[in-house]
Amino acid sequence: MNFGPDYVRAIAPYQGGKPISEVAREFGLDESSIVKLASNENPLGLPESARLAMMAALTELARYPDSNGFDLKATISKKFAVPTDSITLGNGSNDILELAARSLVSPGQSVVYSEFSFAVYPLATQAVGAKAIVVPAVNYGHDLDAMRAAITDETRLVFVANPNNPTGTFIDAEKIHSFIQSVPPSVVVVLDEAYTEYLTQTQQYDSLRWVAQYPNLIVSRSFSKAYGLAGLRIGFGIAQPALTDLLNRLRQPFNVNSLAQAAAIAALNDAAYLKKSAEINAQGYLQLTSAFAAMNIEYLPSSGNFVMFRAGHDDAAGARVNLALLKKGIIVRPVGNYGLPQWLRVSIGLPEENAAFLTALQAILA
Repeated sequence: MNFGPDYVRAIAPYQGGKPISEVAREFGLDESSIVKLASNENPLGLPESARLAMMAALTELARYPDSNGFDLKATISKKFAVPTDSITLGNGSNDILELAARSLVSPGQSVVYSEFSFAVYPLATQAVGAKAIVVPAVNYGHDLDAMRAAITDETRLVFVANPNNPTGTFIDAEKIHSFIQSVPPSVVVVLDEAYTEYLTQTQQYDSLRWVAQYPNLIVSRSFSKAYGLAGLRIGFGIAQPALTDLLNRLRQPFNVNSLAQAAAIAALNDAAYLKKSAEINAQGYLQLTSAFAAMNIEYLPSSGNFVMFRAGHDDAAGARVNLALLKKGIIVRPVGNYGLPQWLRVSIGLPEENAAFLTALQAILA
């Protein structure tokens, strides 16, 4: 007997990056020797400020967390100059993306997103029985004109990632703003900015100011990357109160735990850690891309904390090189599930981690 709707059974579960312990077991390696550059995590580790904040919060773990996240919302409001009633807290920014789909889209309606964009967009679309309109990419990035043309009377949601994962492509502010202006008011745009803290000074723009102009805009942010809190699963969305109220009607009670809230408050106030995260990322990006150029390896310029590179020119190349790297204790991310079987994505690590990856890759390709 088949249980549940067909559209749920058709979902292929999300595949995360391989954990270190699994690779150690599978290949008989010492965990301490393994370098994980698969999941776009912050190589600096947990901010000390966040660790101390969590230690202080431990005494309250027998009690439920603040479901409304009053203190965290107040901190977000102060830092980003947004009203507290425009904030939705999520169990990771992934939660915000799924809440948007669940609250705005009905079975049979459609969701528009780009080819080669974040794997959660199709999952969130399928989970509500909606039709996915996947717009072909241009140079591995979003074709906003084609995405606008793809919107139909049945479209309720558009996902735009900037920078995009896994390709790292970036859309400048003027183009995104024009796109949002052009979208019908009945269609909500989710601007997914999980990697926005890694943008260079010339790329930076303030999308949160647009929220006041557009009642059909949700900006999604994450604490998992530049803030170093991936294991705590916390993110937030910013939208006008009418949309925020809708998201909060479906948001699970206590979806953000006490430790995550305490750590996020500390991380938001830790300017030194955020600055160091951006600096180590810029240095690592140069380290990786300079080596790729010297090794004649094709790569895509990236505005995130990762780089996608071509492992070879046959469709088995990504899987073949990935396996060889795993045997050497280097974990990167295959992207064959995105329709990119010739490519791999490597997260930017500490200098010594990047060097270990490059040494292994050079030996494999030689």
